[in-house]
Amino acid sequence: MWRQSRHWVFDMDGTLTVAVHDFEAIKRALDIPLSDDILQHLAALPSAEAAAKHAWLLSHERELAEAAQAAPGALELVRELRRRGCQLGILTRNAHALALLTLQAIGLAECFASIDVIGRDEAPPKPDPGGLLHLAQRWQVAPQALVMVGDYRFDLECARAVGAQALLVNLPENPWPELCDGYAQDCAELLRQLR
Repeated sequence: MWRQSRHWVFDMDGTLTVAVHDFEAIKRALDIPLSDDILQHLAALPSAEAAAKHAWLLSHERELAEAAQAAPGALELVRELRRRGCQLGILTRNAHALALLTLQAIGLAECFASIDVIGRDEAPPKPDPGGLLHLAQRWQVAPQALVMVGDYRFDLECARAVGAQALLVNLPENPWPELCDGYAQDCAELLRQLR
């Protein structure tokens, strides 16, 4: 079913880009317990402390965005979908401005309208499905018409919550088969499956 979809939503880091975030190092730098989710932890802090830690995180993420590299097959996959006339969106736990910077760095900025790039300030962070629901409403389609492509269970859980198709990429094997409708070792293999 996902092969016929005209509405594709991609995670950013680790999906369209080579994964470089060291989440344990980020948690140590921000004094966040290793078992906690970074964004949830920061949201629960007093506002002044949260603001300072968010500023550090944004600065760190900006460095990573500027140096981002496309994941294997990502450019070809996205450009093929665009050539087919598909609507394309980004749903990331990163900040909107940094997602745009990352797309510029990897050569895909022309493939995504800024309004279709949903970051952590435009919707609740995944696995909350709010970002997918926002894109479905904007594109005037049922959430079930969407395909969500990601590299982590939050992407898959987000899709599952609204009945969208969930595709897992960029892992050597599939640790969450019960959560996804398709799996490919990288975007190049996903493109082969699409064809």
